[in-house]
Amino acid sequence: MNPVSMESGLLLAGILFMLGLISVLIRRNIIFMLISVEIMLNAAGLAFIVAGSHWAQPDGQVMFIFILTMAAAEVSVGLALILQIYHRLKTLDSDAANLMRG
Repeated sequence: MNPVSMESGLLLAGILFMLGLISVLIRRNIIFMLISVEIMLNAAGLAFIVAGSHWAQPDGQVMFIFILTMAAAEVSVGLALILQIYHRLKTLDSDAANLMRG
C-alpha cells in the first residue's frame, strides 16, 4: 500500500476547504450553508490527519475526533435554528432572516 504524500493530502484538504468557503459565500439557502461548513470542518480534519500521519504522531487523529464532536454540536444547534427560522418565516433563504427584528 502506497502512502499518500503530505503535499497531495494537504492540497486535497485545501481544495475541499476552498470549495466549502466559496459555497458558503455564494449560497443563500441555510441548509446548503450548513453543509458547506461541514465540508470545511472535514477539510481541516483531513489536514490534521495528513500531518499526523506524516510525523507518525496520533495528535492528528485526536484533533480529528475533537473536530467531529464540534461538528456534531454545530449541526444540532444549526438544525434547531433552521427549524425555528423556517417555522417563523416559511423560507430557508438567509436574506429573509435579516427581517427578523423585534
